[in-house]
Amino acid sequence: MPTHVLQKREAQTPPARIATSAATTHGVQLPTEHFDSWLAQRRKANTFRVDRIPFAEMNGWSFQEHTGNLVHQSGRFFTVEGLHFTEDGQPYGDGPHSDWYQPIMRQHEVGILGLLVKEFDGVLHFLMQAKMEPGNPNLLQLSPTVQATRSNYTKAHQGADVKYIDYFLGPHRGQTIVDVRQSEHGSWFFRKTNRNMVVEATGDVPLMDDFCWLTLGQINELLHRDNVINMDSRTVLSCLPTQHTSHDALHSDTELLSWITGERTRRCVRTEQAPLNRLPGWKHTANAIEHETGRYFNVVAVSAHAENREVTGWTQPLFEPAGPGILALLTHEIEGTPHVLVQARVEPGLVDTIELAPTVQYTPHNYAHLHDNEHPPFAESILHATDKHIRYDAIHAEEGGRFLNAESRCLIVETDTLLDPPHGYTWASHAQLTSLAQHSHYLNVQARTMLACLNATKTPRQ
Repeated sequence: MPTHVLQKREAQTPPARIATSAATTHGVQLPTEHFDSWLAQRRKANTFRVDRIPFAEMNGWSFQEHTGNLVHQSGRFFTVEGLHFTEDGQPYGDGPHSDWYQPIMRQHEVGILGLLVKEFDGVLHFLMQAKMEPGNPNLLQLSPTVQATRSNYTKAHQGADVKYIDYFLGPHRGQTIVDVRQSEHGSWFFRKTNRNMVVEATGDVPLMDDFCWLTLGQINELLHRDNVINMDSRTVLSCLPTQHTSHDALHSDTELLSWITGERTRRCVRTEQAPLNRLPGWKHTANAIEHETGRYFNVVAVSAHAENREVTGWTQPLFEPAGPGILALLTHEIEGTPHVLVQARVEPGLVDTIELAPTVQYTPHNYAHLHDNEHPPFAESILHATDKHIRYDAIHAEEGGRFLNAESRCLIVETDTLLDPPHGYTWASHAQLTSLAQHSHYLNVQARTMLACLNATKTPRQ
């Protein structure tokens, strides 16, 4: 076959097309310099409001008589229950204790996080939605094309149709680029997963209000801004196939997978349901369920209004963390190949004991009462890193449909030396993380956020 034909075919592979989109920072549909005015128009075009309310004012939600579990009258959406977690001989990664009780969300249905892509002038563009979520610090952020639970797209709430859902489920579904189930927050959800999808449209796509087409390069630029790209977008973006290869990694793919399996095998964890109204250390008030120390998180209630949602007004519970978090990756080039330091992190809601997490994942407020040597490894050195070593620094919020003002400072810090990892940590190449993100239950949601940020570091800031 002629060389030019081979080159043309190679250029059409999904990783090559995604790389071209990542290198293109001037979109055909919406130039980045016009993005701020577009987003401001979407804010003005819709009325948004979120108010804290007592639990008694929630519509359709109630505490069960015997367990105190917080449930919706439809039996759908999610429940807030109690959980008892124990780990034998190995403290949990986000605290010094290996035996504790906590509230946790249980949501059996699998949601869809879907990005629709389409070529304009030979470059893939991603259809993003300016979506209001009641827990977002600034309410409106860029979500995937579709961000919906099964209750949403089957209209259990009796609201309007989920826009563009047929491109992911219906007979007009396009060509699949990514389709993988990924975990949600293992500290706050019990075994919750979402279907992360990227689908290419094969025909014309009507552009509806609150949606815009952006190249991956534009999205990567926006990832350098605080609270613009929401968590659901970040997790889907992290699953995109790339042209990286893992041949020059410090550890082979087989060695890395074996290390993960070993970590899962040696960690002995147990989870048991517990009544929400009888959790040791937790107290209930009219407005919150909170820990007696003031640490960790609260369960609160809100009333929300958004004119551009499938249901324009509703009430619901949200989890509100005690303070902002820190997510950080240490990076180092090993013989010219970019590597990051990751940890095998146990979280009570994960399906398979551990998933890979960033080098540092913690909430400083929860450690303020402890000595420095009881803080997570590398936390202090990362927080005191000099500007010349910081490759990325931005604030991003967690999923605003379930969590209130849950922000983390996301840092990527380069180290000059190849650190000897402590127990439970290992070096993995950038390419290996990218490969693992295309499979279920290897990278936790925080690691996927950091992988999306790591990919964005190749795009210059605006």
